Amino acid sequence: MNGTCGEDTAIRKMMKKLIIYTDGACRGNPGPAGIGVVICNESGEIVKEYKDFIGNATNNIAEYRALIKALELASDFSVTRLECFSDSELMVRQLNGVYRVKDEKLHKLFLLVREKERGFKGVTYSHLPREKGLIKRADKLANLGIDDKK
Repeated sequence: MNGTCGEDTAIRKMMKKLIIYTDGACRGNPGPAGIGVVICNESGEIVKEYKDFIGNATNNIAEYRALIKALELASDFSVTRLECFSDSELMVRQLNGVYRVKDEKLHKLFLLVREKERGFKGVTYSHLPREKGLIKRADKLANLGIDDKK
């Protein structure tokens, strides 16, 4: 973001909603894993990107960890609503109540997502194919997170 610190703070306070794209990646399942997050303002402009290596994990765990990090990053903005997009149908369907969370490790992460949601008035989850728009960018960031660790 361009501008001075004061301008950045003023812009963050004016936003009401963020649009978030997340992805988790692993090489092997489980294997070395990374997460990628792209956060946009209401106009679709990228206001924050994040990538990280998270150690060895399954793909589903990496997907949840990416979303949890995104919710933590979103709390730095003065917004009340989040629109979250992921290429993980499983995670999106679990968060939307279509599927039950049967795996114990995923259930703990699911509950952590629910806890982080409390900082916002509304959070929605939608599935997007990996090739679409900024999900593709989040995927690239997740893979860069793994590459950076090598």
